[in-house]
This record gives sequence, C-alpha cells and structure tokens, in this order.
Amino acid sequence: MSNPTSTDRHPADTHDLIRVHGARENNLKDISVELPKRRLTVFTGVSGSGKSSLVFDTIAAESQRMINETYSAFLQGFMPTLARPEVDVLDGLTTAITVDQQRMGSDPRSTVGTATDANAMLRILFSRLGKPYFGPPGAFSFNVASVSASGGFTVDRGADKTKTEKVSFNRTGGMCTHCEGRGTVSDIDLSQLYDDSKSLSQDPFTIPTYTGGGWVVRVIAESGFFDPDKPIREYTKKERHDFLYREPTKVKINGINLTYEGLIPKLQKSMLNKDREAMQPHIRAFVDRAVTFATCPECDGTRLTAGARSSKIKNISIADACAMEIRDLAAWVRDLDEPSVKPLLTALQHTLDSFVEIGLGYLSLDRASGTLSGGEAQRVKMIRHLGSSLTDVTYVFDEPTVGLHPHDIQRMNNLLLRLRDKGNTVLVVEHKPEAIAIADHVVDLGPGAGTEGGTVCFEGTVEGLRASDTVTGRHLDDRASVKETVRKPAGTLAIRDATANNLQDVDVDIPLGVLTVVTGVAGSGKSSLVHGSVPADQGVVAIDQTPIRGSRRSNPATYTGLLDPIRKAFAKANGVKPALFSANSEGACPTCNGAGVIYTDLGMMAGVSTTCEDCGGKRFDASVLEYRFGGRDISEVLAMSVAEAEEFFREGEARIPAAHRIVERMADVGLGYLTLGQPLTTLSGGERQRLKLATHMGDKGGVYVLDEPTTGLHLADVEQLLGLLDRLVDSGKSVIVIEHHQAVMAHADWIIDLGPGAGHDGGRVVFEGTPAELVAARSTLTGEHLAQYVGA
Repeated sequence: MSNPTSTDRHPADTHDLIRVHGARENNLKDISVELPKRRLTVFTGVSGSGKSSLVFDTIAAESQRMINETYSAFLQGFMPTLARPEVDVLDGLTTAITVDQQRMGSDPRSTVGTATDANAMLRILFSRLGKPYFGPPGAFSFNVASVSASGGFTVDRGADKTKTEKVSFNRTGGMCTHCEGRGTVSDIDLSQLYDDSKSLSQDPFTIPTYTGGGWVVRVIAESGFFDPDKPIREYTKKERHDFLYREPTKVKINGINLTYEGLIPKLQKSMLNKDREAMQPHIRAFVDRAVTFATCPECDGTRLTAGARSSKIKNISIADACAMEIRDLAAWVRDLDEPSVKPLLTALQHTLDSFVEIGLGYLSLDRASGTLSGGEAQRVKMIRHLGSSLTDVTYVFDEPTVGLHPHDIQRMNNLLLRLRDKGNTVLVVEHKPEAIAIADHVVDLGPGAGTEGGTVCFEGTVEGLRASDTVTGRHLDDRASVKETVRKPAGTLAIRDATANNLQDVDVDIPLGVLTVVTGVAGSGKSSLVHGSVPADQGVVAIDQTPIRGSRRSNPATYTGLLDPIRKAFAKANGVKPALFSANSEGACPTCNGAGVIYTDLGMMAGVSTTCEDCGGKRFDASVLEYRFGGRDISEVLAMSVAEAEEFFREGEARIPAAHRIVERMADVGLGYLTLGQPLTTLSGGERQRLKLATHMGDKGGVYVLDEPTTGLHLADVEQLLGLLDRLVDSGKSVIVIEHHQAVMAHADWIIDLGPGAGHDGGRVVFEGTPAELVAARSTLTGEHLAQYVGA
C-alpha cells in the first residue's frame, strides 16, 4: 500500500467554504455566494441592500434551525419555531453564534451584572467570604424576596393511620421591600391627570382617550359614587378614595352592567404597566409628563436590604462592588487572595477583565441594561465569547463598531481578528472603512436599497472592492474636508454644574441656530450631557437610539401617522367611514383578518404562511377595494413607494397636503424606495432609525437632538444625512448631534469634545470650537483622528 503524499488532502479538509445558492429572503434576488471558512468576511452595501437578509435571515437562521432539529420533539415544543429560509442550497454551515445590536431588555430588574453572570459570581463570593455572614447567594440578590411560611400536612400511613407533620419554611432574599428591587419608586403627579377645579361634567381630564363623551368618563361620572357637578377638589375623603383608588366594582349605567375602578389602578393597568417604547407617541408623552421616578429612600438606589449591605469583604459590600467602575472592581478582585474560592475568583476576574479589554471598563455592574446603547449592548454580549475554547464556529456580528470612537475601533478590530485566528469563521455586517479594511473577503450588496438592491455587486478582496465601480468601492476612500466658513450662533443654551452620571460639574454653552456636534470616546459623558442636562423647557425634540418596535401589521404608513389623512380622504371621497380603510379595523379581509396571509401553526414544526386566497394578499375586504381615490384603491396606495406617493399626493385630485408633508420627510431621510405598506419587521436597523427621524421631523420644537444618526448608514448615505441636517439648521432649527463619524464632525459649525477618557476619567469638556480649530490644535484624541481623516 503506497504512502499518501504531502499534497493529498484528507476529505474532511475539503469543506472550506460556506456555499449559498438561490437566496431569496426578503429583497434578495436569487443570489449565490461562496464564503471562505476560518476567515473574516465583511458584508457591505447601502442600508436596505440585503446584508442582514443574507447574513442573519439566511445563513445564521438556517444554522440555528438545524441545531434546533437535533433536539427531541418534546424540547422543540418549547423553542421558537423557525421556518427554513427562502434558499435553494446552503452547504458547509457550522454552528452560528449571533451577536446582534438588539437592545438588552428594558426590564428594570436587568442590569449589566445580571446580564453577564458577574452578579451571580459576586453573590457566591459574598455568601462565602462576607462578614458578618448574612446568608446563601440568594440573600444578596435584589430579585429574590425574603419569604417565611409555616403550616402542617397530613401523612397517610395506611390502615387508617394518619399523622400531621408541622413544617416551616424560610428563605432569605436580598430584595429591598420598599422598591421591590427596582432601586426607584414611582409617583404619579395628580395635577397631570385632571383639573381639580372642574367637576366631572365639565370634562376635567387631561389623560389621552379620556374625552368628555366617551364611555371611560361616563362610567366615572355616572357610577353613582360622586355628584357629577361637584368640583373634584371639594370631594370628601371617601369620595376622593373612591375616585382614585376604589377596587373594581360592578355598576349599571343605562341598563348595561359595567365595571368601575379607581383612576390610579385603571391607569396602572391600561398605560403605566406597558413597555414605554411600545406606546403610541401621545401616550408616551403623557406617561413621561405624569409619572416621576425618585431614588428609593430605604435602599438608596442599591435595590438591596440593609442586611445584604451590611456583609462586607475588606470593607466593601456587594452594593459598593456593583457601583464601582468595572475596571476598579477588577483591580479589587485581583487583590483578593483566598484559596478556598480560587476557581470562583479566576472566573470572575476573567469576566471583569473582558469588560475592560472590550472597552467597557467604565460601566458598573448596577447599570440598568436598558440604558445601554446598541453598541454597548452588543459588546456586552461579546464578553461571554472572548475566552471561549470553541473553534470552527461561525460568529455573526451586526456593525460591531457602532457607538465607537475612531480611537476604539482598532481595539474592536483586534478582537474580531483574534476570534478568526482561533479557527473561527467571522461574518460582519459593517459600513466603517476602518473595519472593512481588515477583511479577508468582502461581499458588496446593492446596487440600491429595497427593490433596487438584493444582488451581489462585488465579491473578493478589499483591494478589489476599492478598484471596483460599485457604490461602496467609489466611496471607500471618501474623506470630508473641514468646513471653511461656519454659521454664526443665534444665541446659546447654557448648561451649568452638570453632574449626571460621570459629568464633573460641567459648564458649557451650546450655540443655537447652528449644527453642533458633541463627541468623545465611548463613556466620556456625551449622552449624559445632552440628554441628562439640556433643559426640557427649551422645546427639545430628542431622537435617541431606542428601536422601533412593530408587528407584521405595522408599516411605515401606520408608524408615521400617514394612514390617518389617507383614510379620511378615502372616506370623504366615497361618503363612508374611515375605519373601512384600515386593515386592522372594519375594512379587514374576514378570511385572514387583515394579515394578508394565513398562518398555520404546526406545533413543534415551523409554522406555514400562505397568501390569503380571498384577498390575494391585499389585506382588505373586496367591497372596500371598490372605493377609489385619485383613481386608485387603498391597497394600490399602500403598495406605492414613498417616491411615488410624494408625487401622487402633491397635486391634482389626489392632493392631500398632510400626507404629502409626511412622505416628503420620508424621502428627505433617504427612504424614497420603501413601500408605504411594507411590514416594519422587514426593515433594517438603519431604515428604522431614519423612519423614526422622519416622524420626529414633524414635531414642533426649536432644538433637535440626534443620537448617532449615522448608525446603519452607508458611506454614500452619510452625505444625504448631512444635507438633511443643513436643511434643518437653515430652516431656523438648532441641531445638536452626538456622533463619532468624522464626516459629521468635519461638517459641524461647532464641536464640543468630552473626555479625555471614559467613566471617571471622562466627564470634562476638553475642547470647544470649530472643526478647523480642533484639527489645528490636535489636543485631544478626537482632534488627532479628525486631522488624520481630513489629511491635515
């Protein structure tokens, strides 16, 4: 038998590609790519070109689905059911670990510590070493309440012999009983609910939906508990209690049995207990106005009982440890020398060091996870993978450089390369040239967005991309020049003694009537200065990074409020009710209930969706589609692109000024290709943020605050964003932008740079002036990077 030569390859070594053929998910147009394994592949293209559809909805989704199929049918019943992506062939897949930008849950009980298991390890540490001893690990958890119970149970011993056993149960928890482990207590400002000088018959309520003739108010006014003509401020103690706090009580009004409930518990159930971000804008504005949050006086915001805080290691309690910056906590843990808990200390040390290594050493473990930016949340999720011994895994990242200062991007690049060098496949969706530059392989999708995208424009090396004539290739080496002439401010917005989070008594004057960019490394205090210190009475319209949430029934028309004037115009033109022109109301197709598709649940298997045969996917009842406006029915209007709608509503018989203003704003932010009825669930992150920006552009306010508006934007789209910011300023608005993108900095009229570092090393203004002055001075990290960017 002959010996194999060195050129022979083992069959197992030939599977070195991930092959995708015939991908048609969302807007992908039957595309095929071959991705090298154990390499770093970057996917580029304008926002909405199909990058996420290929990487997340096709490759990562199929990997996850196939892993789920290895479990028993019983276990699969408890897992989310995943349908096979629209693709002909997917070959060479490995286990995919997705690290996306989904914000971590906004549950007030979730913190950085609980989300990364660091808190779990700290609780064990204090239960073993804390003096005085307070209890097991649960005694140091703000999510565990203290419980005690006693009673008896009967033991049947047969032959009519029974014995009663007495039992008692005690569990020591660390939850503060006053705030129930939340760290804050809420209070409702009654003056924001009603005008107490008025009676119920005088429409006293200032709560959305509590209108004079509505059933909600009628139940209160006709409940029989009050005189409807008596001013609320003159109520007796009993009447006031019934008005605000009465338990649900059956009442009869006009012969109809209804339930009366006090105003406060009714509001708690209907509005205050719901997720703030899922509320309609006017409801959210009311809740923000009516509810105030204050630090819990019992636990001083630590969420823990006095007993849990009394147990200490080297004069540090678990509350003190969680409040430290993580880099300081890592140093404290390193100094603990206790052989009995050495494995625990080693694991905890590794987790804390990973925070520092990934650039999050400025966070504290007690930071609410809902307050992290998308970029910070993504890096927190990365921590559990940094020291992993797994190899031949596919890591999938969604813009890992989001929220990173140019100074920090190199550190992120090193982490991605480390994961690759361990023998893993790394797939990255990215727009930043600094991150694209480290790729072994590039896939550029486009050429446009939405229906104009979904094809592979280029596949190869970075140098090949640079030489190609694609949109990304042409813009890869774009460098903005510093603005030569800047606008003169029309006044200033004074901030004095700002101390929110890590700000160190900051005094700064933000110029009005110009484009101001607030910058600095991640964690330097930018958001604290702008969101936490700008006075709310200045007519501020804040557009932050909180994501748009929507079901498949939500679309750009419903989210922006565009559907309201359209429905009214259809109703007026045809002499019928506006509700007929909503697929979520009376006009819905009765077969699919307005969904356009029929969903069949197959239990543990992936559900099947088929286009509704009765409405053909149009979502409306056939009788509704007979009504026309401007020569089109409602389904044809919702099938229009924003650009088409902008022309349709501009003039002629279909002219609707209110609708035209909304679609014009959507076109301004670069969403002209979206269709009005496209489900929000199919929009990319960048598209959702720009849709949010378009919606808020209609708000009345003199000062616009934008938090990293370039997130999810391609290099070519940044130019369009800058044009939009210029138009806002030229129309008389003041625009304040929190941003790291050098093109936005170079375009600013005024720059405020915070730093010099993050956490307690930041919180100070290290530069104020024009971009040209910042480049000339090069006195800060931002100045150095901006000078390199503009080639100064």
